Amino acid sequence: MTKYLIDVRFSSSVERTPRVLEVAEGFGLGLTAKEFVVFDNLELEVNQGDVVFVTGQSGSGKSVVLRELSRQMTGQGLVIADLNKIDLPEKPVIEIVGKTITQAADLLSKAGISDAWIYIRKPSELSDGQRYRLKLAMLMDMPADVWIADEFGAVLDRVTAKCVAFNVQKVARAMGKTLIVATTHTDLKNELGPSLTITKRFRQRVELEIAP
Repeated sequence: MTKYLIDVRFSSSVERTPRVLEVAEGFGLGLTAKEFVVFDNLELEVNQGDVVFVTGQSGSGKSVVLRELSRQMTGQGLVIADLNKIDLPEKPVIEIVGKTITQAADLLSKAGISDAWIYIRKPSELSDGQRYRLKLAMLMDMPADVWIADEFGAVLDRVTAKCVAFNVQKVARAMGKTLIVATTHTDLKNELGPSLTITKRFRQRVELEIAP
C-alpha cells in the first residue's frame, strides 16, 4: 500500500495598474492578496497495478493530480510514461511499435488502429485522432511502471474512446502497470473499471470512490 499526499495552494495578487485601480474602485473590488487552495492535504492510496480515474470540470485541478502523483512516484524510483510527452517519429506506423509485425499489429489494434492503409503511412499523414491512437499504442509498448494520460480520449469520438479505454486498462492490468487518466468525460468509467475514482470539484472539494 503506497500513500500519496497532495497539498497544493497558491497566493494570488493583482498588479495595481491605473486601469486596475479604476475598475476596483468602480466595482468595489478588494485588491489584497488571497490564498487559493486547490488540494488541502488530500491523501491517496495507489498501489502498483491500480487504475486511477480523475474527472471533474475544466479548470478544477485534474492535471494537478497527475503532476503531483507523477512527481512523487518518480521520487520513489518508479518509471513514468506520459502520453502527452510522446513524440511521433516520422516513419511508417507499422515500424513504430512492437518488436515484430505481429506485436505491432496487436498493439495498434488495441489502440483502435486496424486499417492496413494506416500501417504504411507516416504520422504526418494521419488525422489528429489517428495520431492520438498511435501514441496510445506507443504508451502500451513502453517499459514503464506507470502510464499517465491527461485529457484521455478527448480527441476521439465517444464510441472509439470507450473501446480504447477498455483495451488500455485491460493491457495495463495484464502487465501490472499503474494507469492514471484524467478527463472531463464521465462516460469512460465503466470501460476503465477504476480502482480509485477522484472527482475534483472547484476549490479544495474532492470526492473519492474506491472500488470494492
